[in-house]
Amino acid sequence: MPGKFHDKTFPGESRKYRAVRDHLLAEEVKLRRQLQAVAALRRKLPLGGKLKEDYLFEEGGADLRDQKKAHRISFSKLFEKGKGSLIVYSFMYSPDAKTPCPMCTSLLDSLNGAAPHVRDRVNLVVVAKAPIQKIRRWAKSRRWQNLRLLSSGANTYNSDYFAEAPNGSQMPALNVFRKTKGGIYHWYNAELFYTTPEKGQHPRHLDMIWPMWNLFDFTPEGRGENWYPKFSYD
Repeated sequence: MPGKFHDKTFPGESRKYRAVRDHLLAEEVKLRRQLQAVAALRRKLPLGGKLKEDYLFEEGGADLRDQKKAHRISFSKLFEKGKGSLIVYSFMYSPDAKTPCPMCTSLLDSLNGAAPHVRDRVNLVVVAKAPIQKIRRWAKSRRWQNLRLLSSGANTYNSDYFAEAPNGSQMPALNVFRKTKGGIYHWYNAELFYTTPEKGQHPRHLDMIWPMWNLFDFTPEGRGENWYPKFSYD
């Protein structure tokens, strides 16, 4: 028997299944509406503060196998012609760490695949505090051929835009900047990370760009209580 929202029934499903599924579908419709409403509110944000300084980053060549060639590039040069928005993802890789954060690595594994599509519309870079060649060696091992990787080791970008704690430890952060005729302005930070999570809520703040968790949400197992990404799996 068809449900309330469409005429599809799956082989062998019961009336009870369809009734419960319809209730869930109603909530999914509400969730989609809420996601769109929040995105609309986000788009209405005014410009934030002007960029603190035209930071200098280190960047390597397009070929990750080249571990020698590196150059400096200023923040203002990260905006390609015709693209006024810049997404900056800061991932946790300290200068003295042997490996970066496994959670950040998992997120960037996915973002690497999406990056060519994203960069067709907006600018996208990935920043870490570690030296550029150290970042590139890790990127080569993960086959991150599509990510534009920068080192902030010689500037204060991470601490200025809350991707670094006062004690020097690194934090994940997503910031968006806008380039206008009047200059470059901060526009958005995924500030959920800095709030105290409600009971039962995880402090993750970037699930919308991290498809793994959303895929788990479609399964009976869900996200689990104690499972976290690793660099590799047996």
